[in-house]
Amino acid sequence: MANFSKSGVPRFAAEVYQNAYLPEGGREVNAIVTVTATGGGTSGGLPLFAAGTDPAGTGAGAGAGTGTGAARGHGGAPHAAVVIMVDCSGSMDYPPTKMRNARDATAAAIDTVRDGVAFAVVAGTHQAAEVYPGGGRLATAGPTTRAQAKEALRKLSAGGGTAIGTWLRLADRLLADADVAVRHGILLTDGRNEHESPQELRATLDACAGRFTCDARGVGTDWEVKEVTGIASALLGTADIVADPAGLAADFTRMMETAMGKEVADVTLRLWTPQGAQVAFVKQVAPAVEDLTGRRTESGPRTGDYPTGSWGDESRDYHVCVRVRAAEVGQEMLAARISLVLPAPDGGTRTLAQGLVRAIWTDDMSASTSINPHVAHYTGQAELAQVIQQGLDARKSGDADAATAKLGRAVQLASASGNEDTAKLLAKVVDVVDAATGTVRLKAKVTEADEMTLETRSTKTVRVKK
Repeated sequence: MANFSKSGVPRFAAEVYQNAYLPEGGREVNAIVTVTATGGGTSGGLPLFAAGTDPAGTGAGAGAGTGTGAARGHGGAPHAAVVIMVDCSGSMDYPPTKMRNARDATAAAIDTVRDGVAFAVVAGTHQAAEVYPGGGRLATAGPTTRAQAKEALRKLSAGGGTAIGTWLRLADRLLADADVAVRHGILLTDGRNEHESPQELRATLDACAGRFTCDARGVGTDWEVKEVTGIASALLGTADIVADPAGLAADFTRMMETAMGKEVADVTLRLWTPQGAQVAFVKQVAPAVEDLTGRRTESGPRTGDYPTGSWGDESRDYHVCVRVRAAEVGQEMLAARISLVLPAPDGGTRTLAQGLVRAIWTDDMSASTSINPHVAHYTGQAELAQVIQQGLDARKSGDADAATAKLGRAVQLASASGNEDTAKLLAKVVDVVDAATGTVRLKAKVTEADEMTLETRSTKTVRVKK
């Protein structure tokens, strides 16, 4: 484990868990990398490379923040910006309390925005409209602007269609003008994206990826799970269901509190591999499963970068699988070098932490066949997410046998790994006869909310018990 962060910047650490031993001729190397950011999440309230600081980490930079925490950086400049996108389509009027709940939730989120954070509110229908502050700009949070924003929410009313891509593009334009380190969106929808094609939404997500992160929420049960989770996945945010609109205010408050804790953006996981090696996959496996393999961008010879988004005080786990050239017993090699890097103002990068993955060939069968507990655990959690999705898809298509088999396997995996939250959600979709063997029966009646909750939360994992 190596930690290269200095005072005045976030402290990142990387720990590697693996069984380095391979049998003669073995090629596949698996490792779990735990990345932890500590120290207020962060930079003591300062942008990581604010004017007057020292990107080289020599300690010659500016001192601590001015008392507004993550909200303001050096010289009082905002260091975070957030845009709240609220669905105002016609369906938000059914039931009539839904729109009121959305207004109350947005007001609660605005109350949670820290002083000094740049923010805006957008109303979304088949087009996007600025609610506050307007004029293509962001407001700076404070007692006056928060009160004005909440007053502006009174103008929100339901009517029109749904084209989520237009909301995201407006949020992108607003956030692009903010000279801040962390850019974030919060999106609420209650229906399907019926007024633009899937290709149009995909193009928007591709355009916005890497420019800001976004949490997405579906309220009620008339929205499409894959649309909402797809938005969150593309923009490295979280997705969830709020089946009862009355729960929106509490959920929005939690979301905004988490967003306010993010102090570092654009951290990438950089993976170097030796000549002849191939990267099989790179996945985030905790707190949720997210396959990053296809998001690789080349950053040098045999080196690729994978986006991880914004960080606060938190820890995440990544599963890296590399196929190396086969070697003979007794040989040892560096199979991968994993670094956490951050862009620097001069166009270079700053290494925040580093971990090494090794490969050692042995004729000791007990050593080479042993599976590291961390690798075994997260391999099971990734399978759990996959079989839940496969089981629900089979159930929707009317294939009861396949649904029973897949959801039974999910129950078995959830039980074995101690994933109690997922086990409880599964128990609302199947009757569990024997969790240990995965013996289940499909329930005859399942509420739409229960099925959508299981699908939306299927990628959430539990950490390895230590």
